Amino acid sequence: MPLFAYTAVDAQGKTHQGTLEANNASDAAAAVKKKGQFPTNIAETTADAAGKVKKKGFSLNFSLGGGGGTGKVPAKILTIFTRQLSTLISAGLPLLRSLRTLGKQEKNPNLKKIMSGLAESVEGGTTFSEALSQHPKAFNKLYVNMVKAGELGGVLEIVLTRLAEFAEKSQRIKGKVTSAMVYPLVVLTIAVGIVTFLMLFIVPKFEAIFKDMLGGRPLPFITQAVMDLSRFIQGNFILITVAITVFVFVLRFSMKLPGVASMLDTYILKIPLFGDMLTKTSVARFSRTLGTLVSSGVPILQALQITRDTAGNLRVSGAVESIHDNVKEGESMVSPMEASGIFPPMVVSMVQVG
Repeated sequence: MPLFAYTAVDAQGKTHQGTLEANNASDAAAAVKKKGQFPTNIAETTADAAGKVKKKGFSLNFSLGGGGGTGKVPAKILTIFTRQLSTLISAGLPLLRSLRTLGKQEKNPNLKKIMSGLAESVEGGTTFSEALSQHPKAFNKLYVNMVKAGELGGVLEIVLTRLAEFAEKSQRIKGKVTSAMVYPLVVLTIAVGIVTFLMLFIVPKFEAIFKDMLGGRPLPFITQAVMDLSRFIQGNFILITVAITVFVFVLRFSMKLPGVASMLDTYILKIPLFGDMLTKTSVARFSRTLGTLVSSGVPILQALQITRDTAGNLRVSGAVESIHDNVKEGESMVSPMEASGIFPPMVVSMVQVG
């Protein structure tokens, strides 16, 4: 019987390594899971005379990092693919045949290429989750880990359905947030354009008219301030444009620095109305992501790590990191949630009851 070496994580986040005999990698993964551990790496091995373990053949080494893979796929198209794949597998079609079938009818070139690669990997003996992890631009950690949990639990079609539902809800929320933001942004852009046009072309004409009307007498303070501002913008328009462009580039570069990005994310959450909307969106994303992962069989510590990475806001990520550390020490999630000041009392109370 083949020998398999495995690496697994338990509910406390501790890593365990060992070997066991099994008919195949799936049976080996099931045996590890029966021990109350979550396998992260399973590979067939042969022990040499020195007692060292040498890997060969099939491996379940789940890569979750970036780099490599094919291009990005629009979220809507990826959701449709997930829903269709779930339907085909639920109908009894094998995974490989389902991927081939969807690949033939797919019109998006990126996803078509990805599905071809997935089918080849699965046909070569790679697990579906490992094949997905080779395309990090298309499938994020949440997607890969949920599929991995579904494979280990033998409920891949159920997990794919949950993923499709999760993506559909995320898109609906994103659509509502975008719709709420579009109107004020459009109004602001038009207002800035109108003010700039007035300052450059209209106000100077009024200045000449006022001088003729007043015959050298001083203008009211506010009127004079507007005239001075108009002259300043006229005389330094190119300089102002360059300064704004440089500021935008510096801001984008600064966003890559952890300290600056964290400070900016904290400030954004404090902006009236807009900040409150973003906070509620982040809390909803946290609850939905964590709930979906845990209900799919992903261990709580690993689920919190994935939720942290997909938070979308560094302050929220920091709060989730504190929750993760607390749970890792065997303590409750409630205290760090209350201390963060991000999660509403109702959410904290529901977690406490659960």
